[in-house]
Amino acid sequence: MQSNHKKLSYNQGIIYALGCYIVWGLFPIFWKAITGVPAVNVLAHRIVWSFIFLLVWVLLTNRQTFISYVKQPRLLLRLGLAGFVVSANWGIYIYAVETNHIVEAGLGYYINPLVNVFLGYMFLKERLATMQKVAVVLALIGVTYLTISYGKFPWISLALATTFGLYGLLKKKANLESMPALTVETMVVCPFALAFLFYTAGSGVGIPFFPSSATTSSLLVLSGIVTAIPLLWFGKSAQVIPLSTMGFIQYLCPTLQVLLGVFVYGESFSIEYLICFAFVWAGLACYTISILRGKKVTIAK
Repeated sequence: MQSNHKKLSYNQGIIYALGCYIVWGLFPIFWKAITGVPAVNVLAHRIVWSFIFLLVWVLLTNRQTFISYVKQPRLLLRLGLAGFVVSANWGIYIYAVETNHIVEAGLGYYINPLVNVFLGYMFLKERLATMQKVAVVLALIGVTYLTISYGKFPWISLALATTFGLYGLLKKKANLESMPALTVETMVVCPFALAFLFYTAGSGVGIPFFPSSATTSSLLVLSGIVTAIPLLWFGKSAQVIPLSTMGFIQYLCPTLQVLLGVFVYGESFSIEYLICFAFVWAGLACYTISILRGKKVTIAK
C-alpha cells in the first residue's frame, strides 16, 4: 500500500530518531511513577492500552494492510509469537525498573546490537566481519567477568537483549509494515492480558482492574500511547536514516537509562559493573567501526 505522505527529509528523520531513543531512554521515569501496581499487572495494562491505541491509529491510516494481515492464519501465528516475545521484553524491563535494576537494564540494551549480530550469524547465515566477531567476544568476556566477580548472573541484561534480539529476528524474517504488524501482535496477546487483569481483580488478591489512585490509573492508560508513539517515530526515521547513523543514535537509550539509574535513583555502579561495561563498550566500538568501514554482514550463498 503506497503512502500518501511526503517522504521525510534526512533532518526530519534524525529528529524522529532522536525523539524515539530519548523517550525510550527516559522510560524509567514513567514506570517509576506507576506506584503500587505489580510489574505483571503494569505489563498487562500496557498490552491492552497499546492495542487500543494502535488499533485506532491503524484503522485511520493503514486499514487495508492491517486487515490483510489478520486474514492470514500463518501470519497471525508468526505475529502472535512476536507479540509474546516483545511482551516478555516489556515485562522484564518494567520489573527491572520497579526492582531498582535500571543500570542492569541499560547494560542489556548496550548488549542488544551484539546479540543481533550473533542471531544473524546463527539463524540468517550472515557472515561476520572480523571486527564483528571481536565485538561479540568482548561482550561475552564482559558478561562472564561480571558473573564470576560479582557473583550474580546478569539475567535481566541478557534476557532484555535476547528477547529484543529475537523480536527483531522475527520481524526481519516477516518483513512487514511495522505499525499494522505491531497492532496484530498486540491483538493476539491482548486477550491473555485482559483475562489476567480480570482474574486478579476478581480473585480476592487485592489488585483491582484500576487502582484507587486516579493518577496511577491515568498513567496505566497512557502507557499504551507512550509505547506506540516512539515506535511510530522509529518507523518514520528508519525510512530515511542509514543503518550506521541509527547505530550511533541508539546508544542514547541505554546511556540515559544508566545515568538515570545512577544519578537519579541512586543505584550502585560498582567496579565490577564498570569493567563489564568497558568490555561491552569496546565491543560496540568494534561493531561501529565495522559498519563505518562498510563491512556489513553478507548472506551466504
